[in-house]
Amino acid sequence: MSAGSVILINLLKVKPGKQEALIALLKQSTDTVISTLEGWKATQLIAAADGAGVVIYSEWETPAAVEAMRSDPRMKAYFPQIIELASLDTILGAAVLRETR
Repeated sequence: MSAGSVILINLLKVKPGKQEALIALLKQSTDTVISTLEGWKATQLIAAADGAGVVIYSEWETPAAVEAMRSDPRMKAYFPQIIELASLDTILGAAVLRETR
């Protein structure tokens, strides 16, 4: 993780049986929109083993880059589709500790 990265974490509680569809939609939005945006650094999708949730962990250069993503019309077109499959909570912050072995 790069110093100074802004971390955006989206916690999605998936409607029953919809995890695979949600992951496919999130991958599509990452491939077609997110990865093309200025200030984007990385995205990871993490699927809950029980099928009940997905976490989107993404790194951005600045909070303004996150806001630009949220207001991008191409991304806004995905929001209703995502909400059809899951509820969403968001955390925006910075890494304060990273330990590895």
